[in-house]
Amino acid sequence: MLTKKAKYGLKAMVYLAGIEPGQTALVADIASENQIPKKFLDAILSELRNAGFVHSKKGKGGGYMLARLPAEISVGNLVRALDGPLAPIHCASRRLYRRCDDCVDETHCAVRLVMLEARDAIARVLDNTSLEQMRALGAAGLELVEGKTRKKASRAAMDMA
Repeated sequence: MLTKKAKYGLKAMVYLAGIEPGQTALVADIASENQIPKKFLDAILSELRNAGFVHSKKGKGGGYMLARLPAEISVGNLVRALDGPLAPIHCASRRLYRRCDDCVDETHCAVRLVMLEARDAIARVLDNTSLEQMRALGAAGLELVEGKTRKKASRAAMDMA
């Protein structure tokens, strides 16, 4: 399950994707617009800065801005930076694999095999969705997504952006 930290981080990144390139946004504005506690958002943006997704600028005209174009940032990488692996259990993780202590035969473990499929499905969606596409989907709204397949909705939303 997505933590509040990752959810708030994604909301903040969508907000930053909507400002003009080279411009900055104040933490207070991002927090207010997205109903995120400012102190928590400060910590989240600091993590995203350390991971190379945003730049910060101090002083007059300061704030946060994206470090790369929104089309170059995958939602999957943002979630991993804030929440860690996408896998629901350690033995299904591609990057931080760890065998379960209670597992007798992981090649036949039904739980692990289903969690591998779940991890792959989540990664397929998140890794193939850019921050730009996510922002466009949000701008298009739920009606568009409910009326079409996700792929078609994504393309249609991009056409609208």
